[in-house]
Amino acid sequence: MKKMLIIALFLQWTLAGCWPTSVSFNDTGSLNPCLTHFEMDALDVVAPNAPINYPIELTEAIKSGIQNNTKLMLSSEGKKPQVFISGKITNYSVSPIALQEGDNAAKNRLTVSVQLKITFDCPKEDYSHEMSAVSTRFADFDANQDVSSVESQLLSEINSQIVQDVINQLLSNW
Repeated sequence: MKKMLIIALFLQWTLAGCWPTSVSFNDTGSLNPCLTHFEMDALDVVAPNAPINYPIELTEAIKSGIQNNTKLMLSSEGKKPQVFISGKITNYSVSPIALQEGDNAAKNRLTVSVQLKITFDCPKEDYSHEMSAVSTRFADFDANQDVSSVESQLLSEINSQIVQDVINQLLSNW
C-alpha cells in the first residue's frame, strides 16, 4: 500500500510539472513586433451574383477574426494602422457537382473567391511591404434545396474558412 502511495505521489508531481499553466490562442506567428493596429476597407464586389449585403458581412467577419486571433487591434482615431487590408469579392457562383444518371446533379456548390491586398508599414523599424492573397472557398448543398434557403449557413462556413486564410497569411508573413 505504501508503495502505491509513493508511486501515485511521484506521478502527480511528475505530471504536474509538465502540465501547461496557461494556453494562448493569440499566436503572433512571424508578425513583426511593430505591427499593432490594422485597418480594413469594406470589400468591393465585382461578382455579379453576390448578395448586396455580403461584402459588409465578410469584411466584418475578417475584422473580427483578426482581432480575436492575432495581436492586431482595429485602428481607432489617433492610432495609425501598420497593417492595411483592402480587396474585392471576385467570384460568387453556384454550380452543379456530383452528376447522376440523366445529367441531374445530386449536389450543388457555392463558391466564393476573394482577392486581398495587405500592406505592412512600420516606419520606426524601416519595415514595409505589400502582399496579395487570393482565397477561394466553397460549400456544397443538396441539389433539391434552393440556394436562398441554405445560403446564410453556407456563407457562414465559407466566411470562417476565408477568415482563417487571411489570418494564416498575416501570421506567416509571406
